[in-house]
Amino acid sequence: MSDEERRDSLADQAAAWVPPWDRPRPPAAEDTPDTTDVSTTAPLPVESTPLPEESAKAPLPAQGDLGGKVPLQGPESSKISAESGADVSGSGVGESGGAGGVPRREVVGRRRATAAPEPAPELPDAELRGALEAILLVVDEPVSELVLAQVLEQPAERVGPMLDEIAAGYTAAGHGFELRRAAGGWRLYTRPEYATYVERFVLDGQSVRLTQAALETLAVVAYKQPVTRSRISAIRGVNCDGVIRTLVTRGLVEECGTEQDSGAFLYRTTTLFLEKLGLNTVDELPPLAPFLPDDVEELADATR
Repeated sequence: MSDEERRDSLADQAAAWVPPWDRPRPPAAEDTPDTTDVSTTAPLPVESTPLPEESAKAPLPAQGDLGGKVPLQGPESSKISAESGADVSGSGVGESGGAGGVPRREVVGRRRATAAPEPAPELPDAELRGALEAILLVVDEPVSELVLAQVLEQPAERVGPMLDEIAAGYTAAGHGFELRRAAGGWRLYTRPEYATYVERFVLDGQSVRLTQAALETLAVVAYKQPVTRSRISAIRGVNCDGVIRTLVTRGLVEECGTEQDSGAFLYRTTTLFLEKLGLNTVDELPPLAPFLPDDVEELADATR
């Protein structure tokens, strides 16, 4: 075919071509409603025209010439991906499994490089002793060895013997205070031989003290605990409901369940009671025998 005939054929085809929006729509089936959007209807296929030999031999345009919108396919795309290291899958993760093309081994190595925090070094004995003394001076209640060990980040095996050593040192030096174990912990207390001077200083001008009835009730609870209010009243010979409420309000006595037979509330002393008396447990209370009168049996018979 000559060039003139080819131009005439292309001109005829161009003259006979009809735009897609001017073409008649195919009739829809009777049993299926037509829901096709005109704006999204694909154009009808156009009869292809064989390319001339020159256009058939022309090389395909590069991917950059098409604006990156038409991905390459076939072996050429695999070759380009292998040379450039690009991820053609679109997932953003290369074959190595790392995020952003980072090899997985490198990511795992970074995670393993974070070592565990090293334990705190052991304090010298002099520094540990000073730290314990400083804390014991500011506490308002007995503090246990475990709490001290956690605060100082030292093993409890060192804190306990050091507290014993500090207490022995205060006693040997004859200080007016001592380090004593009380209510399950450690606290500084004044020595009993200086109690009169401390009492004179603390109680001078103060009237907030326990009454005689409160002291007697507290003693009954301390030696008979757990005990009910009716039992306390029977021992003292008077009603003690108001006194019990006062002791509970001051935190010296607390409820500890109910009696199995009667269902009455049981009362016991608190850790504040042990702290105020400087005792570790109620077993350290002094025996009552030296304080009982000689004619206690006669008094008991008289009350019956």
